Amino acid sequence: MFEAVEELIGEHADLEKQLADPAVHTDQANARRLNKRYAELTPIIATYRSWRQTGDDVDTARELAADDSEFAAEVKELEKHREELTDRLRLLLVPRDPSDDKDVILEVKAGEGGEESALFAGDLLRMYLRYAEREGWKTEILDANASDLGGYKDVQVAVKAKASHEPGQGVWARLKYEGGVHRVQRVPATESQGRIHTSAAGVLVTPEAEEVEVEINPNELRIDVYRSSGPGGQSVNTTDSAVRITHLPSGLVVSCQNEKSQLQNKESAMRILRSRLLAAAQEEAEREASDARRSQVRTVDRSERIRTYNFPENRISDHRVGFKAYNLDQVLDGDLDPMIQACVDADSAAKLAAAGDGS
Repeated sequence: MFEAVEELIGEHADLEKQLADPAVHTDQANARRLNKRYAELTPIIATYRSWRQTGDDVDTARELAADDSEFAAEVKELEKHREELTDRLRLLLVPRDPSDDKDVILEVKAGEGGEESALFAGDLLRMYLRYAEREGWKTEILDANASDLGGYKDVQVAVKAKASHEPGQGVWARLKYEGGVHRVQRVPATESQGRIHTSAAGVLVTPEAEEVEVEINPNELRIDVYRSSGPGGQSVNTTDSAVRITHLPSGLVVSCQNEKSQLQNKESAMRILRSRLLAAAQEEAEREASDARRSQVRTVDRSERIRTYNFPENRISDHRVGFKAYNLDQVLDGDLDPMIQACVDADSAAKLAAAGDGS
């Protein structure tokens, strides 16, 4: 069992030698790559060594228990600990999502339901902003198209993790489960008869791409500038500061008008375009991947309804993993961790099952 770890031990030792060489750090990009891989392997190696040591301890305790029954309890305790280490090591050895360290661009768009849907989109945006604040993440509104009653027809926000975090624990590792259709059941502010309405908003989460990850030929872009619409200060509605970028090969269109500067809007639009192109490439790769990879929670069709927010019952339900809680008010205030963790756990279980089937 775990024979593959022996190769990783050699790789880990080699990385340690390279990182100890000052010459390696003259190439910062290569040094970052080596450090990242070293950080990924370290918990695997540490857990494997603990697993092997615990196995030796179990054998020793069994020998002692054969002569002295008082050691029997220690045997059971050590065996339980080794089982826990076995499960942890199995999970660590499952191939990780390579985007888990990435920051994200999160988009919320009003759907069916008119003005009520736009108000709900605003609620979702505030929920994600508060969750990001709890996590210590930075947020930046890239573009927003406000509705008449204070909601959002659509809004894009960049979410960035702290400068240092554990490997595989970037923003994407948590927020990737939020993509899909979110349904709300409540009495809208626009309803005079007190009737409960159902409406929906869509959420799209994509890992933010670095320029080096997505090559965009400037000759394949059509860039249009136009006058911003909606509320704003000086320059808005009076100059051609809004930017619309069309990526001709894919047909993707991104518009930004949030900033007063045409250059700033163009930069924001390019960030969104890069993230969408990266996501499209990853989804294409997933379509060609194995059934096991497609079974993961995060690959559920983004058009599928994933969650219901029921205000009269203060209930929130995630339809992918069967999670249900009656603290909707707290969730909308940013208490998303229990629900996201349920998705993480389901995803981990699917990966372990797939790894078991493939072994």
